[in-house]
Amino acid sequence: MQILTVDIGTGTQDIFLYDSRLDLENGFKLVAPSPTMIVHHRLKEATRQGQAVLLTGVTMGGGPSQWAAEAHIRAGYLLYATPEAARSFNDDLEAVKAMGIQIVSEDEAKRLPASIKHIEMRDFDFSSIVHAFEEFGVSLNKLSAVAVAVFDHGNAPPDISDRQFRFDYLDQHIRQTNRLSAFAYHAEEIPAIMTRLQAVADSAGGLDFPLVVMDTAPAAVLGATFDPWVAAQQRVLIANVGNFHTLAFRLRASEPSLYGIEGVFEHHTGLLDLPKLEALLHALADGSLKHADVFEQHGHGALIYDPMPFPLDKGALNVIVTGPRRNIFRETDSRSQLARQTIKPYFAVPFGDMMLAGCFGLLAATADLLPNFREPILNSLQGVGGRGRAPWDTI
Repeated sequence: MQILTVDIGTGTQDIFLYDSRLDLENGFKLVAPSPTMIVHHRLKEATRQGQAVLLTGVTMGGGPSQWAAEAHIRAGYLLYATPEAARSFNDDLEAVKAMGIQIVSEDEAKRLPASIKHIEMRDFDFSSIVHAFEEFGVSLNKLSAVAVAVFDHGNAPPDISDRQFRFDYLDQHIRQTNRLSAFAYHAEEIPAIMTRLQAVADSAGGLDFPLVVMDTAPAAVLGATFDPWVAAQQRVLIANVGNFHTLAFRLRASEPSLYGIEGVFEHHTGLLDLPKLEALLHALADGSLKHADVFEQHGHGALIYDPMPFPLDKGALNVIVTGPRRNIFRETDSRSQLARQTIKPYFAVPFGDMMLAGCFGLLAATADLLPNFREPILNSLQGVGGRGRAPWDTI
């Protein structure tokens, strides 16, 4: 059984091909530029060449692509976008127009001059991934499923903060189904408000096998729980320090590989330094963290579901860290000295690769959503499957 997992972030897209015949450490993997970084580079090249640009496709992640779009307009060059592509920058198309982007219908886009550079917007490019593996002699024609993770703010109504809207979504799902895999969906069951997740499903269209989509941060945290040291703990505090967002979960194990959520906060990584992050983690651990403590700092928010404190034993490894910007915990700063007396980070490395934590979380969520695949996936995640098989026996 093969399952393609793709964790799409701001800087990279991390790709892991799961094969139930192999130990996970022998699985084939790619760490490539993220789709928004690819669009960023294409827009920068168009700016350098002085070309007008047309953006088509579906809603995808913004960030670097938006910065390049703004720079292109500031340089005095035309930028057109179809409505769905434009929503990559803002769900409110009037706000996109205010950036200087000209919104055109699909029909109008077809009538634009051929000299205009065309860039297609999409987070999930299945054909390119298939081609990349084929270049290395690996065929994906026997896939059983595909699982993709992206970060989705959700389509907030104009009068509601997108930060509050996103956090209300997290809160609702935790209260309904208190486990990290609650943020994963069958493609046909994606909530209407999660437009970026739906765009992934639209991009994948026509697959002959199941598609699972999931939020990136819960996927990374879930994947980190398969680090052997982490898996041995009854209660854990895990921080995923992403390029754009930092999420921390306080978890309690109810059974192996299944954790209930005791508390959570979500913030923008760019607004955090080490002292601020440590203070938030202390408050999450002792149960004193309030939603306003994060939201009023322009983060998304915080919620405590179990008031029982989680002791941060002095001198012990007590905060588990993952994510591409986890090196914030290696900073030296005299202001953080008091906090660091009780916080000692453990850098989780599930199956030898921190960058694939989200992919391993996607696998675990797929096991929850697709019962027919549950046993082989959990056997692999728990180190049971694949022994005695070498990767050259699979291609």
